[in-house]
Amino acid sequence: MNPSKHTELVNHAWSVADLLRGDFKQSEYGKVILPFIVLRRLETVLEPTRAAVQETVERFKGKDIDTDRFLRRASGQSFYNTTAYTLAKIANDPEHAATNLAKYIAGFSPNAREVLEKYEFAQQIKRLDGANLLYKVVGRFADLDVRPEVVSNHAMGYFFEDLIRRFSELSNETAGEHFTPREVIKLMVNLLVAPDADALSVPGVVRKVLDPACGTGGMLSTTHEYITTLNPDATVEVYGQELNPESWAICRSDLMIKGQEPDNIAFGNSFSDDGHQGAKFDYLLANPPFGVEWKKVKDEVEHEYETLGESGRFGAGLPRINDGSFLFLQHMISKMKPREAGGSRIAIVFNGSPLFTGAAESGESRIRQWIIENDWLEAIVALPDQLFYNTGISTYFWIVTNRKQPDHEGKVILLDARDYWQKMRKSLGDKRKEIGEDHITEITRLYGEALEVAADPEHPLHGKVKVFRNQDFGYRRITVERPLKLRFELTDETLAALEATKQVHKLDYADKFIDALRPLLGTTWPTKAEALNALMGTVVDAGLQWPPGAPFAKAVRDAIGVRDPEGEIQYARKGVIEPDTDLRDYENVPLDEDVEDYLKREVLPHVPDAWIDHTKTKIGYEIPFTRHFYVYKPPRPLPEIDAELKALEAEIQTLLNEVTE
Repeated sequence: MNPSKHTELVNHAWSVADLLRGDFKQSEYGKVILPFIVLRRLETVLEPTRAAVQETVERFKGKDIDTDRFLRRASGQSFYNTTAYTLAKIANDPEHAATNLAKYIAGFSPNAREVLEKYEFAQQIKRLDGANLLYKVVGRFADLDVRPEVVSNHAMGYFFEDLIRRFSELSNETAGEHFTPREVIKLMVNLLVAPDADALSVPGVVRKVLDPACGTGGMLSTTHEYITTLNPDATVEVYGQELNPESWAICRSDLMIKGQEPDNIAFGNSFSDDGHQGAKFDYLLANPPFGVEWKKVKDEVEHEYETLGESGRFGAGLPRINDGSFLFLQHMISKMKPREAGGSRIAIVFNGSPLFTGAAESGESRIRQWIIENDWLEAIVALPDQLFYNTGISTYFWIVTNRKQPDHEGKVILLDARDYWQKMRKSLGDKRKEIGEDHITEITRLYGEALEVAADPEHPLHGKVKVFRNQDFGYRRITVERPLKLRFELTDETLAALEATKQVHKLDYADKFIDALRPLLGTTWPTKAEALNALMGTVVDAGLQWPPGAPFAKAVRDAIGVRDPEGEIQYARKGVIEPDTDLRDYENVPLDEDVEDYLKREVLPHVPDAWIDHTKTKIGYEIPFTRHFYVYKPPRPLPEIDAELKALEAEIQTLLNEVTE
C-alpha cells in the first residue's frame, strides 16, 4: 500500500474521532473505531462469497445439522455472516440502525462474533445510538474502502497497528498495560531471531511463534514481519494468549484482518488455563506485567507444582506470590521444542527483580539455578530506563535457548545497553526515552559479536559486554557459627527472668523457690556447674526440692547466663559446642571455591573460634548485573565543591539584593 493510501485510511478513521469528540473521551475512541474497522474489513472480505453463503443458509434451513463447516467452506474464510445486512444498508435506515446492526453482528460466525463481544461493542452501539451518532458513524465506515484488492492483508495490518498505537498513546494511564513500544519490540525480535538468519532463508521454512501474554499482538506482528522480510516464502504461524478481553479482541481481529488464523489467539490466564497445552514453538517472546501477583491462580499453580512436579510447567519452583514473572518464563520453557527437533529461542522482558530476588534455595533462586545449570540462559541485556509508558524503572531482556551455538555453551553474556537511547520530543506517560534505529542496529551487531568484543580489551565497546561461566552465578550460602560463651550471675534482672520461665511457673512452690535464691543476689560464677551447684545447694538448704531433669537446668542456665567473650564455652551435648545465635553469620562463597579454604582466608583471621555448620549450607544463584558493570567515580575535589557553593551563594545574594531594591 502506498503512503498516500495509508494516510487516507488514517484520516478517515480520525474523521470518525471528530464525530465522537464531546460524547466520548479521547481514551475511548479506540473502543468505537477499532471494532468498526474490523467489521468493515470482514464485510469487504466476505462480499465476493455473500451469495454463496446465503444459498447455503437457505439449503440447510430447518434441518438439524451443524452448518458451521459448510458455511466456512461457502465463505472461503475461517468466518462468515449469514445475514443480508451491510453497513451501507444499515446507514440508509437511521431509525432502525441499532436494531439492524445488532442483527448484523449476530449473524457472524461465533469466532468473529466473540471478538466483537470482547470489544463490548453492544455497549458502544447503545452509547452511539443514545447520542444520535450511530447512523453517522456507520455511514462513515460504510464509505471506508478496505477491500482486499485495494488494501492487502499486510497493508491492512499496518493500518490497524498504527491505529492501535495511536489510541494507546492517547491513554497514557493504560498504554503500558496493552502496548509495548515498537522500538523495544523490534530490538527484542532482532536479538531473538537474528542469529537464525541463515536457517530462516531456506525455501519453504516454517516457524511457529508464541506470546503467552500477547496484549494487542505487537510482538507477534513484528516477529512475523521480520521473518517474512528475510524470506518472503517463509510460513510464520503466530499464536498467543491474553487475559484482558479488549486486548485479546484487538489481537485476534488483527489476525483476521491479515488473513491469518484468529483461533490461534486463546483467551484466558496462561497459568490456570493454558490455551496451547502440549504445543511446542520455535520462538517464544513476551513482555509480561512487572511485579504482578498471581494470587488469583494460586490454587491451580500450586496444584500443578505439587502433583506434576518436574513433569509440569512449574517444577523448578514457585516465586513469591506478588511477582509472577518467573511463572511466565517457566511456562514458555515448557513449550520449547526438544533440541533434537531443532530447539527453541525465548526472549522475555523483566524488571530487575528476577536477577537477584530470593535467598539461596528460595523459589526464585531455584528457578535461576534450573535455567542456568541446564545451560539455557544465553544472555541478559540491560535496557535504558524510562522506555515504557507506565513505569520508569530499568528493564532487561532475558534470552533463553536450548540450542546454544557451540562457542556459547556453558557461558552467559551480559550486555549493557543502558546508554543507547535518545530523548523523546514529547513524553508519553513515564516514557521519556526511546531506542533509535541506529541504536537498534548497533546493539544487534554488538550482541552478535559479544564473545569477540568481550575477549578483546582494546575493543572500543569492550566495557559494554561481559561473558561469564554458568557456575559464576552460583554460590554456597554457608552458616558461620561461633561458640556460645557465658558467665553466670544472679541479679534482680536475671532472677526476674528465671521467675518468668515456664519451668518455674509450674512449681507449686514457685514463690518460695525464688525467695530461697534471693540471698545469692550479686553473686557471679565463671562456670555453669558452679552456678547450678550454688543455686541447688541454697534451694535444698531452704527445705525445698530442686527440680530434676535437663530442661529445668537449661531454663536456669538461659535465665542467669550472660554473654561474655571471656566466658565459659557451652556445649549442646557431649563434645558438641553450642553456637551463639546472636553471633551467627552468613557468607556467600562462589561455587568453585572450597568453603573451608574461604573460612581460613576470610573468617578465621578475625574470629579464630568460628566454624561452618555444613548441615545448613544452601546453594543459591543470582545475577548481580549492576555490580559487574559498576565503574567507580571518585568524588570531586573539596576545593571544587567549595568554589561552586561560594558561586551559588554569591548568585543568591545578588538575586536577593535585586528583590530588596
